Amino acid sequence: MRNRPGQPFDVAEARADAPVLDDVIFAPACAPGRAAVSIVRLSGSGAAGAVEALCGAPPPPRLASLRRLVGRDGPIDEALVLWFPAPASFTGEDVAEFHLHGSRAVLRAVLAELGRRPGLRPAEPGEFARRAFRNGKRDLASLEGLADLIDAETEAQRRQALEQLSGAAGRMAQRWSEALLDLQAEVESDLDFSDEADVQTDLTRVRRGAARLAAEMAAAVEGVGAAARLRDGFRIAIAGPPNVGKSSLLNAIAARDVAIVADSPGTTRDVLDTPLDLGGLPVTLSDTAGQRESTDPIEAEGVRRARARAADADLVWWLARTEAETEGAPAGATIVASQRDRFASDPSPRWADIAISAQTGLGLPELLARAQSTLAQLAAPAESAAIVRERHREATEAARASLLRIEAGVGAPELVAEELRLARRAIGRIVGATDVEQVLGVIFSRFCIGK
Repeated sequence: MRNRPGQPFDVAEARADAPVLDDVIFAPACAPGRAAVSIVRLSGSGAAGAVEALCGAPPPPRLASLRRLVGRDGPIDEALVLWFPAPASFTGEDVAEFHLHGSRAVLRAVLAELGRRPGLRPAEPGEFARRAFRNGKRDLASLEGLADLIDAETEAQRRQALEQLSGAAGRMAQRWSEALLDLQAEVESDLDFSDEADVQTDLTRVRRGAARLAAEMAAAVEGVGAAARLRDGFRIAIAGPPNVGKSSLLNAIAARDVAIVADSPGTTRDVLDTPLDLGGLPVTLSDTAGQRESTDPIEAEGVRRARARAADADLVWWLARTEAETEGAPAGATIVASQRDRFASDPSPRWADIAISAQTGLGLPELLARAQSTLAQLAAPAESAAIVRERHREATEAARASLLRIEAGVGAPELVAEELRLARRAIGRIVGATDVEQVLGVIFSRFCIGK
């Protein structure tokens, strides 16, 4: 099984289709290209034999050792070798790492030498992480956090990903699962051991517990939208009529010539995107076509795209030189009086929220500061959110739906037990594990059944 980049593993598929764990897999653990150091990682029960073949017995665990790597055709490199015996490794298996000099030739030689050995094969995409999941070293949510951390480009993205990597979603899911398990065990004990005098189920208490958990889940999913925006990046659209300085503003903020600037209207006919780190927040700044009616089909398409981008943006800067040019600005847009270097008689008009000049830099720091403040407020729910992905939200909403049916008074204990089972199964999808056999263990530990 191969997973598309950024796509979470399907648990059932991963367990059914995963390669035999006795295989030793190997792969570069660094970006391709010339560098000071390249790292090759191995994982599997035969990793010690691979290390021994290249440089002798594995070094002491978790201590770097300088070794000469020798292949069938002679010496390859001098490298630091690290050894992480199972289960104290990322994958839970024996893991070795070769820290090589970073030339492409050295890396190719080591990979070729490993590929010649029986029982070793190149790792598939994400296979080290998949083995970590299979061996219980990481749950799915934390592995998604690891992927986000690798992709993080701003400080806010780093903090969010690190929180997920540390197991925030897993801890919340575990707490919910334990609470559901407690309710489920109480209901099922009455069904399975109804002849025992000390086993009695209070469905009123179960419904109160279901209502409390449903409310917690509703609060938890509120930050999903903000978390997705933080992970994927916020959008600021620069919009307005033609020739008001939209492209000049983009170039001034990017500090390079991203967009063509000309006096003739209609120069920008498509959306030009530029990534921006705005106080640690990931932002895509979009220069859009000047909005006016046009008979030119290409310009008309550009205007349509400009309006669509403005509608989808988290923040719109509507540039205008005069109050009349503010007509058509979408609700909530920041009205920016542009080109104020040309309007010395009216430098800060009352019809605008802020006045700027892309040529002189007037107002640009204030414009960016206002945008940062606005986007920081939008990102705030993501800072403390444990449920940050659409997959997590869907699982949580499925569990909540079952709990709401219990709260609404679903009848027989059998139906209550089934809804609780479905809720636990849904929550288990967040971390990639549900174990219905735990129910019996909890029942026998809580009640003096003696059966």
